[in-house]
Amino acid sequence: MYDTIFALSSGAPPAGIAVIRISGNRALDALTRLAGEGVTPRKLRYRTLRSQGDEILDHALVTFFPGPRSATGEDLAELHLHGGRAVVRAVQQELASMEGLRSAEAGEFTRRAFQNGRIDLGQAEALSDLLSAETEWQRRAAVDMAGSRFGRLIDAWRERLLLLSASVEAELDFSDEDDVAGARLKLDDASDLAAGIRKELEAPPAERLRDGIRVVLAGPPNSGKSSLLNALVAREAAIVSDVAGTTRDVIEVPVAFGGLAFLLSDTAGLRDVTDDQIESIGIERAKSALERADILLWLGEEGQGPRHNLLIEIAAKSDLGREKSSQAMSVSARSGQGLSTLVSELIARAQTLVPGPDQFALNERQRGALRQAATALEAASSLLDPLMQAEELRQARLAFDSLMGRTHTEDMLDRIFAGFCIGK
Repeated sequence: MYDTIFALSSGAPPAGIAVIRISGNRALDALTRLAGEGVTPRKLRYRTLRSQGDEILDHALVTFFPGPRSATGEDLAELHLHGGRAVVRAVQQELASMEGLRSAEAGEFTRRAFQNGRIDLGQAEALSDLLSAETEWQRRAAVDMAGSRFGRLIDAWRERLLLLSASVEAELDFSDEDDVAGARLKLDDASDLAAGIRKELEAPPAERLRDGIRVVLAGPPNSGKSSLLNALVAREAAIVSDVAGTTRDVIEVPVAFGGLAFLLSDTAGLRDVTDDQIESIGIERAKSALERADILLWLGEEGQGPRHNLLIEIAAKSDLGREKSSQAMSVSARSGQGLSTLVSELIARAQTLVPGPDQFALNERQRGALRQAATALEAASSLLDPLMQAEELRQARLAFDSLMGRTHTEDMLDRIFAGFCIGK
């Protein structure tokens, strides 16, 4: 039997209101000891909270949610306190003194909700993303994944897979009976199911939404990279100097444009010969950053930039008369000319690199499980031996179960739920 846990589930005090949650089989007893008898389930009641020594701790609103119809699937109590640090600390100390109660670990409330069947693993991961969302696109993707649309799709796929498995098992067990003749032909559906999964995998990965689109500013020394970076982020993030080779390392600055997260990287000026060993190291790091770039802003001679699918030619210092052809974007960090146009172009290109509104934002774990399922289904559709087909279909089922957390290992769950804050 689980311990009864408690934690502050709202923001850190001081605040107008602080919410403490208590979950477990002793939740009602703990609430009764603090607030007295007669708390009506699912209704807020105004009560005076008292310690075991009859000291008044706070005047609060309290409620109780009997399991399993609660957020965690077990008895759950909530205390809506005044949000001062001393009030929260006093109530938490009183709860900690009660037998069978302890402070919750990070993500433990959500983990119990998962283990008690209130949410699936995909929804749990989406909740974690929602808590850490800082941009509008991150919020939208997390809300979509936290809903039931993805789970319903997986359930529909799994139902089709079970029907395929049943047809193969029927052929293995009753191959001499007429009513199962031709059951193996239903495996043509396996390739169709695999194709549907592969289509979902064509969406860009969720990691770009979370970590930001990597935009690398590159070019020779004194081409205006640091000045442009500072202008884009509206602060002095990089040192600007007329001295060639001032930027020695990759300077990364997170920023949000149009509700999307970006990671802008200023790099050392690229040149073939230098006597400065430190600058040489910086150039090598710049080249490494170019290889990781999602979008590359090239401030050097037109057409001399490295090969890149999303390279934007930048004519920096346009106020000084440094222009390129009409294909390049003219920008001046000093006057601000062209900056809004450049930002709009970055947003437009970034939108092609992240999951769209009609696509699921799948993380690498989820994508890996779907790839395993698709590979197994493709193998099953190409095999002739029913026994081997049945094994491949079993592997596909295991991949689906792993995806939604129906089968899991404790170390995987530890990694997922450790990312939550205390109280979730």
